Amino acid sequence: MLRQLALFAALLLPGRPSKSLAESPLSAAFAPPLGINALLFKPRVKVVKSEGDEGLLIDAGKFFVDAFWTGKVGGAETLASNQAASLERQQIAEFKKRYKSRALPSGSRSPGRYAGRSSDSRAELVLCLDSKEECIGCAGVEVEKIKKMDGYDGSFVGPVMSNLAISRKYRRKGLAEDLVKAAENIARKEWGYDTCYLYVEKRNAPAVKLYKKLGYTIMWEDPNATTLLPMDNGSVANGKTTILCMKKKIGAGLFANLFGQ
Repeated sequence: MLRQLALFAALLLPGRPSKSLAESPLSAAFAPPLGINALLFKPRVKVVKSEGDEGLLIDAGKFFVDAFWTGKVGGAETLASNQAASLERQQIAEFKKRYKSRALPSGSRSPGRYAGRSSDSRAELVLCLDSKEECIGCAGVEVEKIKKMDGYDGSFVGPVMSNLAISRKYRRKGLAEDLVKAAENIARKEWGYDTCYLYVEKRNAPAVKLYKKLGYTIMWEDPNATTLLPMDNGSVANGKTTILCMKKKIGAGLFANLFGQ
């Protein structure tokens, strides 16, 4: 991987492209909204940035274990208590490492100032909170190196979305779309990027369908990737998968993605 994680944190990556490509793919822990129902029955929620707040990152880490790891495609339907506790500790540590130290200090936002630079390492976790201020969804966005996969081993810097998850109770209500939009707004309005990227497992058909609906197109796929899966015996094991890298123009108008700009 481009960014080396501590051994315990490595267990947290939902998927890993081969050849040390990049971060975990976007979580499949949601379902596409059901058209008009998503609008008529959308719950009253608010979307906030964590801005490195440790309390919010801890809440998100606890939420993420059930929303993402439980029933992960290809893995166990339920988690053993010790397995869930271990994953929770590691997930919280990973969120702190990824989003606490790399969050942009309040009041220092400079759109475009660092965009595209190799030194840019900004990251943010967006949370969806219900009326009780409980986390029911999250999505991360961070600036990383992205492989071109063009045969020349080239790379470039850009914002990558990951860790998108929605509570089972609140799925099919359009909240995933809200979180994706919030992450895109950070990448475009605050960081100055005009394209956003994500990784997702190809076998996760509902997620791929949603991203295409939201304007993402496939840039490349890696059929030799691996992903970590919670197993029925309480362990976490590597499994083979195919990772898609998808992209979307977020700063060039409504028709930019239609014409492949």
